[in-house]
Amino acid sequence: MKRIEFHAVIKFLKQGETPHIIMEQKMSSFYGDSCLGKSMIYKWHSLFKQGRDSIEEDQRSGRSIEATSSEIVEKVEKLVFEDPRLKKKQTRVSM
Repeated sequence: MKRIEFHAVIKFLKQGETPHIIMEQKMSSFYGDSCLGKSMIYKWHSLFKQGRDSIEEDQRSGRSIEATSSEIVEKVEKLVFEDPRLKKKQTRVSM
């Protein structure tokens, strides 16, 4: 099950005024090992209690995800084929 689906379950149970302890017990017994951890259930319970509506996670700062295209893969393969001892840093500079 995806994290966003767990968030939806927590939001649903929160609307019924289910306490976070009972919520964690119900979810753990139903989903077993695939369930979110206790701290994450408490965190999302608290967020919905404070008035949050969205079940999606907020964007995080950090390194952006780079797209992998067939063109980039071909360039890297060509560089590595030409010089098998090439280091990662050198491939970034070459591209």
